[in-house]
Amino acid sequence: MAYAPLELKDYTIVFFDGVCNLCNASVTFLIDIDRKKRLRFASLQSATAQSFLSPSESVDLLGEDASILLYTQGRIFRKSRAILEILRVVGFPWNLGVAGIMIPSPVRDWFYDFVAKRRYHWFGKSDSCRVPTLELQERFLE
Repeated sequence: MAYAPLELKDYTIVFFDGVCNLCNASVTFLIDIDRKKRLRFASLQSATAQSFLSPSESVDLLGEDASILLYTQGRIFRKSRAILEILRVVGFPWNLGVAGIMIPSPVRDWFYDFVAKRRYHWFGKSDSCRVPTLELQERFLE
């Protein structure tokens, strides 16, 4: 269950591992393709993320296999479902990727977990979370 602060409950928020290079590159890509600026972003390590998660969720979601989550319309999506929902939100032509829902979730999530568990080894890890530029600060909820 999400515990969204009232001032943020209407946002669609991508929570990402702020020290993961793959996750940071994914956020940059999402900013580029989200022409209508529907998405907001917050690192999983931020106070904003913690305000959305119950204490029991926080431990699980900050584990080695947690890289991207999506909060939208009062729900939190995880793993491959989060990615499919993000594609739906950013619109055409990316929303065509939602056809991936036809792949059974255990198969999608196996692939997600495979990459997530190896992301630091393959793509590296930063010493600190990303700092948005002035023009992007309105999109980040840190």
